[in-house]
Amino acid sequence: MTTPERASGTGTGTSAESFDVVVVGGGPGGSTTAALVAMAGHRVLLLEKESFPRHQIGESLLPATIHGICRFLGVHEEMEKAGFMPKRGGTFRWGSNPEPWNFLFAYSPLMSGPASTAYQVERMKFDKILLDNARRLGVDVREQCTAVATLTEGERVTGLRWTDRDGHPHEASARYVVDASGSNSKLARTVGRRTYSDFFRNVALYGYYEGGKRLPGPDAGNILCCAWDDGWFWYIPLTDTLTSVGAVVNRSQVGLLSRDPEAAMARFIERAPMIKDYLADARRITEGPYGELRVRKDYSYAMERFWQPGMVLVGDAACFVDPVFSTGVHLATYGGLLAARSLNSALAGDLDEERAFGEFERRYRREYGVFYEFLLAFYDMQHNEDSYFWQARKVSRAEATDLRAFVELVGGVSAVNSGESALLDTEVLRERFGTSSKDLADAVDRTGPAQSESGERMSELFGTQVVTDVMQGMNEIQARASLGGATSLERPLFPDGLVTSPDGLGWAVPPGAATEGSEDEDGSLAQGGPVG
Repeated sequence: MTTPERASGTGTGTSAESFDVVVVGGGPGGSTTAALVAMAGHRVLLLEKESFPRHQIGESLLPATIHGICRFLGVHEEMEKAGFMPKRGGTFRWGSNPEPWNFLFAYSPLMSGPASTAYQVERMKFDKILLDNARRLGVDVREQCTAVATLTEGERVTGLRWTDRDGHPHEASARYVVDASGSNSKLARTVGRRTYSDFFRNVALYGYYEGGKRLPGPDAGNILCCAWDDGWFWYIPLTDTLTSVGAVVNRSQVGLLSRDPEAAMARFIERAPMIKDYLADARRITEGPYGELRVRKDYSYAMERFWQPGMVLVGDAACFVDPVFSTGVHLATYGGLLAARSLNSALAGDLDEERAFGEFERRYRREYGVFYEFLLAFYDMQHNEDSYFWQARKVSRAEATDLRAFVELVGGVSAVNSGESALLDTEVLRERFGTSSKDLADAVDRTGPAQSESGERMSELFGTQVVTDVMQGMNEIQARASLGGATSLERPLFPDGLVTSPDGLGWAVPPGAATEGSEDEDGSLAQGGPVG
């Protein structure tokens, strides 16, 4: 790995360096992007404002992250040795069925055997594994360094201004800047505006408990999601005794949460019988990194664009969707993988920038859109129509303007290149969601209560189309990582799309396809596509 070039000073008292890529943020998205770009031989600087390990929300991971991304990054064995809580799937008290029911990852054909489990992780440990791995792969990692502003020439981002732990100013020029700095990103504003979902615009209050009850048998490591009149709880076993507990409620409750979080959490627990029972003999941790009740709000959104010339958005800087199925780290690491492939292809000159990053944007939006649609259907399963929390979601979903904003956003369409009337037809979309939620509800009703040993009837749920769509992207990531390379079966996700290069680090043009991007009938380069 070559050392970074030193550039002359700018005359403003700042020191300046030059890299191929500067990544802002050392979380899963940033670490994944940086590591995969470094693996392709490029010079990468990663700036992280905090010092690891540090607290972060989002402890429940999906198999695609563990058996796909982590294996590809080379930390799969380290994850196995870390002692994280195994997770076979999820347990839900949700929908019309009063009894809890399970889903198991093993019911996907590509997630059988060893690949049928994920982990519940302490993010302080998990994120440090990924960041240290990026450092080992040659990334120049600098902690306690804060990004200040992007450097630009016209419409193109050309580098970054930042300060070190002592407050000294610096500049780094780069062919590309990756913003993986999270939901509070300020850099992302240079790319475009953020659009929030009215459907999922909730608020979460969460903390950590010692001594909580566990689900029986092999399901002890499952995430438990429990719906109640005013929202839903997550209950994530991180160790045999440590549990992450969070209440997701309507934004109208944010005042109470801010004024007296202790009273609010006590009230929520009291109103959710199953969670109250599981925490009956537990105590809330009040010291150390887990000793605070924290609030997170407005956590379902997407940027109108995920890249501009010279800059890419990854992870929560790009998008985030409701946490009920623990998709945050998945979307961040998947986005990091897609971004790295586009960066490597553009840096090597293998593909035109528009085509390389157009593939990144379309695939990333598709994954976000599939989960968004799935979660709309999942929320619609909850039949407590008398509750304000659940009824409010029925109302917001029925607003045509919100639905149109959603389909235009996740479909990547615009006034000049949409050409897909079905994506803009709110009646069609409402029918799709209604069908999906009915399929899910019917499947869960047939499944019956949680079954610790076999759970065989859960195949009903995995047979629904909306679940199949969700699993597709995750299965593809795991299959490639498990096989150690490309398969002959890979096909473009889009008619004019790309496929993964043989080493998995870039994009390749399918045989017989044009090398510079294909055009729509109106002559515009395709940038969007259907949700799924």
